[in-house]
Amino acid sequence: MRMELTYASSSLSNLTAMPHRSVKIIPLEHPSPSTPSSSSPPQFSSAVSKWTARMKQKTLDEWIEMFVPCYRWIRIYNWNDYLQADLMAGITVGVMLVPQSMSYAKLAGLQPIYGLYSGFVPIFVYAIFGSSRQLAIGPVALVSLLVSNVLGRIVDPSDDLYTELAILLALMVGIMECVMGLLRLGWLIRFISHSVISGFTTSSAIVIALSQAKYFLGYDVDGSSKIIPVVTSIINGMDKFLWQPFIMGSFILAILLIMKHLGKTRKNMRFLRAAGPLTAVVVGTAFVKIFHPSSISLVGNIPQGLPKFSIPKDLEHATSLIPTAMLITGVAILESVGIAKALAAKNGYELDSNQELFGLGVANILGSMFSAYPTTGSFSRSAVNHESGAKTGLSGILMGIIMCCALLFMTPIFEYIPQCALAAIVISAVVGLVDYDEAIFLWRVDKKDFLLWTITSLTTLFLGIEIGVLVGVGFSLAFVIHESANPHIAVLGRLPGTTVYRNVRQYPEAYRYNGIVVVRVDAPIYFANISYIKDRLREYELEIDEPTRRGPEMERVYFVILEMAPVTYIDSSANQALKDLYIEYKSRNIQLAISNPNRDVLLSLTRSGVVDLIGKEWYFVRVHDAVQTCLQHVQSLNGSPKTPEELESDYKPNLFHRVQKQRTEDLTSSEMESGIRQVSFSKETNPGLEPLLQRKH
Repeated sequence: MRMELTYASSSLSNLTAMPHRSVKIIPLEHPSPSTPSSSSPPQFSSAVSKWTARMKQKTLDEWIEMFVPCYRWIRIYNWNDYLQADLMAGITVGVMLVPQSMSYAKLAGLQPIYGLYSGFVPIFVYAIFGSSRQLAIGPVALVSLLVSNVLGRIVDPSDDLYTELAILLALMVGIMECVMGLLRLGWLIRFISHSVISGFTTSSAIVIALSQAKYFLGYDVDGSSKIIPVVTSIINGMDKFLWQPFIMGSFILAILLIMKHLGKTRKNMRFLRAAGPLTAVVVGTAFVKIFHPSSISLVGNIPQGLPKFSIPKDLEHATSLIPTAMLITGVAILESVGIAKALAAKNGYELDSNQELFGLGVANILGSMFSAYPTTGSFSRSAVNHESGAKTGLSGILMGIIMCCALLFMTPIFEYIPQCALAAIVISAVVGLVDYDEAIFLWRVDKKDFLLWTITSLTTLFLGIEIGVLVGVGFSLAFVIHESANPHIAVLGRLPGTTVYRNVRQYPEAYRYNGIVVVRVDAPIYFANISYIKDRLREYELEIDEPTRRGPEMERVYFVILEMAPVTYIDSSANQALKDLYIEYKSRNIQLAISNPNRDVLLSLTRSGVVDLIGKEWYFVRVHDAVQTCLQHVQSLNGSPKTPEELESDYKPNLFHRVQKQRTEDLTSSEMESGIRQVSFSKETNPGLEPLLQRKH
């Protein structure tokens, strides 16, 4: 369809005959229903052929990198620039990892030796199969708490079965991570919002800190992932309080927090952040060796030597551990992949999330065969690794070597480490997870996200970690579904002096036309939101008394223009609903027009018969084209023919007003489009005189 409209300046139309400017309505190209869409989902055979072609194009190096990601940094390793930085980072984080591993094992309800085992084999495996060059994996506080919370309800921590189930859990977590990586399912984690993660980790950090109180207070405290039972147990046992471990633990904790603060705030003291856990262990062990206090409990005997190879046993318990394994997998992925992506961006290389999942999975599977419990990327150690200048996975290999030396030669010394020192290390590590700054930020920016943060945080604190995660994820998905089912819809108006149409709520000065409603849907249209869209269209149809409306006065709406530029997809249900909407409109003598659908959407409308039903002449490239056409039809409904300017306003200015208006509108089209000059509008000037297009001299 091609139409030609002629426009003249409304300002001096009665004074002199001005040359007219011809404006063409751009025709919309309609694809044939049989024409394949270039961006539509390919058929299975086409996908297989494309995948085969990509595989054939891969070089030998790319094939090796696919199966052994460490080859990427090995083949470009710069010995002069990288080696010293990797050595320093590996030694720094390795020294930090040894005491932290023992601390987190105690948090998980395991003997400290299993923390050392978990920081040994998985590190080497991840260095080979992982895609991040700075991520430091091993035991972490949150996963350790999840292991303790779940297994503690199944079996007593002093039972050998407890340890076997923790190792079996590592195998199950590894298998799930590998499957997700191979099936490229990492995108599923995107549905868990950052506010849920922040609220969950904040409450978990508080629970973790309280769980270590027993080592400070000198008496047993009930283990729980809920805050009320822990606090109640602490209060009820106050008569058994011992001041010696409390003083010692508080002193060591103060040292750790001071060193951590100095390491973060002063660049020349960054080494203090990594040296904190080692300092705590050395100070505590030295005090015990010198004074031999009987009231301070020690770690005790730790087996010497490397872990032996063994396949995890007690597979009959695997079914009951599936929910926990899924939870740990989700938490591990959120923590690890998020950290790894941030570090990759800072260091200028790309990270494959699915390869990262596979690397973590293989590390957990092989780790479980050497007595490791579930491991993942550590936020604190990864940050220290990055700050220490780590360039490649060689730093991770050095961490594993240090852990190997600790297992072979240093375990006799570890038995004199005070329990309160290990507890202080855990508390200092989780203090940074209490993210109250995020809550303040969310309150200022988005109350809905703040509500999500609050719900997740409170349910985690009072109902437990599992329920907290489920409730947080449930609300997060509910918000996603609600936003999808209730998309943003805007009524558009023309910005003065332009052919641009924008949301009238954002631009109140935008012009609207009597008898015409221009609506933009800012989302795909499908079965879940089509009812909402139809209801909103009916509401807009009734809004006819707006003060900014122009053109001949009409008692109701005769044209509804649907701007579909933001609509990326439309399904069969939406197509049928559009047919029903068109029939409903026709019964009330309302014409539906479509503007700027993309190729796939237009092809879907054509195949479903919507294009033929509405008529190809009612499909337009621009909203402005649709408005021009509708204005002509509005005038035919209203009476005798008028000029396009008169279609916009029935206001009859006198000579003085027309001359004054001419001064404000006397801009060329090129000046208007370049933005060199701006149009000023006088309060005395009737906005109804604004032409559709500026006059060209």
